[in-house]
Parts: sequence; structure tokens; C-alpha cells
Amino acid sequence: MSDSLVTIRQLTKNYTRGKQTVEVLHGIDLEIPRGDFVALMGPSGSGKTTLLNLIGGLDTPSGGSVSVDGKRIDQFKGGELAKWRAEHVGFVFQFYNLLPVLSALKNVELPLLLTKMGGAERAKRAQVALTLVGLADRGSHKPSELSGGQEQRVAIARALVTDPTLLVCDEPTGDLDRKTADEILGLLQVLNREHGKTIIMVTHDPKAAEFASRTVHLDKGQLVDDAPAH
Repeated sequence: MSDSLVTIRQLTKNYTRGKQTVEVLHGIDLEIPRGDFVALMGPSGSGKTTLLNLIGGLDTPSGGSVSVDGKRIDQFKGGELAKWRAEHVGFVFQFYNLLPVLSALKNVELPLLLTKMGGAERAKRAQVALTLVGLADRGSHKPSELSGGQEQRVAIARALVTDPTLLVCDEPTGDLDRKTADEILGLLQVLNREHGKTIIMVTHDPKAAEFASRTVHLDKGQLVDDAPAH
């Protein structure tokens, strides 16, 4: 079995706006080894979020292939892709997308409602995930009773609760001050180094990229640079 968790070959993505076709990604080749922590960087409109969404199965390519853990996800049909995504990908976004009426624990449990897991097991798994992100004692708090950094930790716990193959983060610290951002990035680093999570993170922040083990730069839909972080 290859050590490459994500293999991308000649990937293209086009969008149609009216009568115009806009090519966002042009023939991208990329390998992401298992256990890697990659920062995807590039100017606004360079295609980094599009690439992230294709790797996470939120979108389908116009051409080329995306393989994750040996499976060609570009060939999956709608329902199949949704099922694969629920089982294999944890998503962390810039805005935490927590449900305000639910406690932190219930927010973390949400992805498990798609599984056949019983209530007690769900609560147990959610508590383990909250403990992992340093919020063991905040399970009963609603989002409004938490700081921005704590809300993002809850969102990370929710992304981890299914034990995903891949953690996909889109500007996870874009809404946080520097100190809190560094704490969240440090947490991602621990999840990568100590728990072996493969993480792909879109960021425009060079300081955030320093927490990753390598940086991949995109410009105008092409890879321009693939360098290890220092």
C-alpha cells in the first residue's frame, strides 16, 4: 500500500458563468502522504478553496482524478460521495457553524447521528473528542457561553468525532486574534504529530502556514511551489 493518502492527477475544475466558462484549476498534480500537515496558500481567487473542496468531496472535478486512501472519489455518484465524506472527512471552517441551541457536547455529537451508533456511545465519543481539544469541562455550555477560540475547538472536536481519515480546514483561524489563532494551530499540530491526523489547511496567513509541515502554493489555478515549512 502506498504511503500517499491523497493522489491528484491532471485535476481541472471549470465553472460556467452565463455563457462564459471559467477554468479555476488547470491540470494539478499533487501527492499528500499519510500523516502530512499541508498548508495550501495563494492569493484570493487562486483556486485553493476549490482544491480543498475537491479533496474533501464537497465538489466534483471537471477532469482528472482524485484518489483518497486508494479510492477514486471523483468517480463516486452523489449519495456515494456524501456517505464517503461523512465517514472519512472532518471539516473545520473559518466560521464555526455551531448550532446555538445545542450544548458543546451535542454539537460534537452531530456527525454521529448519521451512523448507527447508540446514544450512550455517541455521548462517550463526543466527550473523548472534547477532551482531546482541551474542553472536557465545557460539554454543557452553549456556543454563546464560549469564547471564539473555544467555539473553534468545539468545531475541531466535531470534525474529529468520527475519527476521519482526513482533516480539511478552510481558514480555520481567519476569525481569531493572533494569540487564539496560535493556540488553535498548536492544537492542529498536536493532532497531526501525536495522533497521526493528516491535515490539509487553506490559509492566507504565512504565520499559520508555519505550523504545517509543508506549504503548497497555488497561483491562477496552478501549483507554483511545494516546499517544506521551516
